[in-house]
Amino acid sequence: MRFTFRHTRYCCYASSVSHAAVNNLAPLLFLTFQRQFGITLSQLALLVSLNFAIQMLVDLLCARYAVRVGYRTCVVGANALCGLGLIGLGVLPYALPSAYAGVVCAMVLYALGGGLLEALTSPIVEAMPGEEKAAAMSMLHSFYCWGHVAVVLLSTLYFVTVGIERWRFLPMLWAVLPLANAYVFSRVPINTFGSESATLPMRRLLRLPVFWLFFALMLCAGAAEQGMSQWASLFAEQGLRVSKTMGDLLGPCAFAVLMGLARLLYGRSGARLNLRACILASSVLCVGCYLLTAFSPGALLPLLGCAVCGFSVGILWPGTLSLSAAGCPQGGTALFALLALAGDIGCSIGPGLVGWVSDWWLVAGGVSSVDAIKLGLLAAVVFPLLLAFGALLLRRHTH
Repeated sequence: MRFTFRHTRYCCYASSVSHAAVNNLAPLLFLTFQRQFGITLSQLALLVSLNFAIQMLVDLLCARYAVRVGYRTCVVGANALCGLGLIGLGVLPYALPSAYAGVVCAMVLYALGGGLLEALTSPIVEAMPGEEKAAAMSMLHSFYCWGHVAVVLLSTLYFVTVGIERWRFLPMLWAVLPLANAYVFSRVPINTFGSESATLPMRRLLRLPVFWLFFALMLCAGAAEQGMSQWASLFAEQGLRVSKTMGDLLGPCAFAVLMGLARLLYGRSGARLNLRACILASSVLCVGCYLLTAFSPGALLPLLGCAVCGFSVGILWPGTLSLSAAGCPQGGTALFALLALAGDIGCSIGPGLVGWVSDWWLVAGGVSSVDAIKLGLLAAVVFPLLLAFGALLLRRHTH
């Protein structure tokens, strides 16, 4: 079989789904880990922090070494690490003396792979032949959303039909995708984004004012996205008083569906639209969603604000990557890796700010937990506001 760049694009899409699986499968099992292995909440929180720290470290390493090692070697290894980590998640907690150590070892493996995929798939897509780069980037990142939705729906179906007590086989089934993708990636054509001789050294890239503007936009995009999505399930569970399964479907699943829809729509018609204007409009819509969620009474309107927020943030991350590639054409792989780092930082800061402000109001203000989170979300509206301001500043750098 003769592989073409069309197969390369499909491999990148599959990598986004794999990235979604390694990021979102384990949290669905946290309660099971707590009950079956006696893992404490603080240990589970440490897993999340460690996963984030590893992906940040990988982003930094990719910025310096990905081109030297080679895109193909890195992306094949990334998919293999994701597959081995998912297999390890089902095997190592039972094979090692400490179940928690087994979960940590598996998570380290797939976090390394996920961090590599996040940093590499965007420049691979950007380097492919074709003119509609922004649309292709949006399509790529839409598959992360569809992967997130698939993880929630298929895992829920598995738990209902097979049983939560047989959870260990579920990550092994998910491991088939990245392992198969690793093989295909070893065969498809891959271009390097920018020749190494024409790429700016990292120290020169860091001196460009426009780079720091893009860095700030990516940070705010990650913060605006995760600041809302991390709390969507709680709104559904506590506000509507539904089960955990229904809360996940109404909250983060609806958020991911609408976010993926926005990226799909832009991917299909983005060539006819002004990307900077779309980011500006999306930022303004995101501000409205945060305000709707924070100020609306009851539960239905806040939940609607959460869901529509997914649509509003849909193109912010891939759109900023595309604008960055156009504004810093000599940035090379380091540009995408550093922007992935900025996005990861934002994904931590956004939910963190919401949580900190919510805790303060819960303790000092004496308000209910739902109202406290609404006030936390009101504080996080600063991120889409900064995005809108940054999109205005980009006028002189993009068309």
